[in-house]
Amino acid sequence: MSAVAAAGIEVSGLSASYDAGPPALRDVTFTATAGQAVAVLGPNGGGKTTLFRALLGELPAATGRTTVHGTVAYVPQTERSRLDFPVSALDVALMGAYARTPWFRRIAARDRAAARAALERVGLADRAGARFGALSGGQRQRVLIARALVQDAGVLLLDEPFAGVDRTSEEAIVRILDELRAEGRVLLIATHDVEQARHWDRVLCLAGAQIAYGPPPETLTNAVLEGTYGEEIVLLDCGHRAVAIQHHSHSH
Repeated sequence: MSAVAAAGIEVSGLSASYDAGPPALRDVTFTATAGQAVAVLGPNGGGKTTLFRALLGELPAATGRTTVHGTVAYVPQTERSRLDFPVSALDVALMGAYARTPWFRRIAARDRAAARAALERVGLADRAGARFGALSGGQRQRVLIARALVQDAGVLLLDEPFAGVDRTSEEAIVRILDELRAEGRVLLIATHDVEQARHWDRVLCLAGAQIAYGPPPETLTNAVLEGTYGEEIVLLDCGHRAVAIQHHSHSH
């Protein structure tokens, strides 16, 4: 797939702020190449959303630069989705074709076929006609990933894709994401879950500024996690390390 072949992200010295305020995020430098999945770890207000908005071109860089190779798609957290719209799972997946469809044309048959194929890929072909709001949290999250596939995105920015999903859905989503990176797509996965972050190729730790970037064994150290989460983190050293982060409201 053309969008996937040369996917990549390069960020150099990025700082970004809202409405001429102080930087919401500063000093971010990292590269993600085709086939890499990067966990973006940090507290609420730590800059995960700001980074995504900068990569989407919605927020200009105050300093530094961002370069995204390939089509980029944002996969929102289903917890924040409007569930009262009378749209089906297929309707939501089809939204991935809107950007390439002129307003005066109907959605092309090939895009409808692509949407059905994307739903089949995420294991929801049999729920295409189901109302989106009636699906489980994990099913809704998979529909939102299908929408990104219809966009033919080489770069996916996923906002806490495991929030509010059960263990079975989490395992299904991990399988899908593993397949996507095996195809050469680049995934940035915003998360609060340190154990989940160990599964991916790289970890980017943010707390208003970049704290660390690298492979999980080098990045998920006590010092880095304390620098990222401060008092929110509990570290237990007894032969092996266990990490527990206090769960709090998702308001940022």
